[in-house]
Amino acid sequence: MKIAQVAPLYESVPPKYYGGTERVVSYLTEELVQQGHDVTLFASGDSETAARLVAATPRALRLDEGCIDQLAHHILLLEQVARRANEFDVIHYHIDYLHFPLSRCRRHPHVTTLHGRLDLPDLVPLYEEFREMPVVSISNNQRQPLPDVNWQATVYHGLPTDLLRYHPKPGQYLAFIGRFSPEKGADQAIEIAKRAQLPLKLAAKVDRADEEYFEREIKPLLDHPLLEYVGEIGENDKDDFLGDAYALLFPIAWPEPFGLVMIEAMACGTPVIAYRHGSVAELMEDGRSGFIVNDVDGAVSAVRRAAEVRRADVRNVFERRFTATQMASDYLRVYERLIAQHQRRARAPAA
Repeated sequence: MKIAQVAPLYESVPPKYYGGTERVVSYLTEELVQQGHDVTLFASGDSETAARLVAATPRALRLDEGCIDQLAHHILLLEQVARRANEFDVIHYHIDYLHFPLSRCRRHPHVTTLHGRLDLPDLVPLYEEFREMPVVSISNNQRQPLPDVNWQATVYHGLPTDLLRYHPKPGQYLAFIGRFSPEKGADQAIEIAKRAQLPLKLAAKVDRADEEYFEREIKPLLDHPLLEYVGEIGENDKDDFLGDAYALLFPIAWPEPFGLVMIEAMACGTPVIAYRHGSVAELMEDGRSGFIVNDVDGAVSAVRRAAEVRRADVRNVFERRFTATQMASDYLRVYERLIAQHQRRARAPAA
């Protein structure tokens, strides 16, 4: 099958540091190539892939200090895809709704994975207008604000099975990975660690939009003997960081559509202690891959019980549900169905 993967340009594929969408695009692309498909990846020029790379920009926009208007580069990306659309059996977009007007005008098999939050009022009229666009959710919970759009499937993210090693023995610290933003709950993780009297290592980025929040709310909390801020870490650092942890804290305060770090921890065998928001209850197996809690009190109690969770069971949950092979198989079924629908419409006589 000839497949185009269209990635956002904010980060490289895979990203050098933080970046969930681009990381998932990388895992999917490489797995499809490994399975023998002819894959073209539209992404930034500093991406690394076994697929055919079409560089829409020389480098990731977040790392390009000369980039002022990021949207301009994405419009050029769409033009590149449109010019070559007939080369592919299916086009898989990962850039939200940006291509919808273009895809409506150019009849071609395509699908869009929606990687972000959908509980924004601004999105309702947009998806009502483009309700025919075939889309994929990354959790069933993500669909709730927009139940009537053209959902094709829910496909969970997956990781290569050899990406992160299984660590059979628990470490002596708690781990937090994410952004220093209110919805990610770093302040909650700090409170949990203090009350549980366990060290906490925080690997997080500070987006420009969150700089004021970080300086006002988080930075004053970091001056504590139990806390270690290690900065933003890359792919190569996650194995030891997550695998050597006693547990991962995921105390989110928003409807997280997926939460990639949860399955990264599971791949290492590290239990996850997560707040019951968004996709958490859907992805976690309470008592087997960690614990689902409602607040700081529940999280502190779960930390004390984390040793009860068998790390081999945590890894098993990952291998059973969240591998790149499973993810690619699920997407291939979507591609095949959309291609067949397109062919039937092409053969149908005009009204």
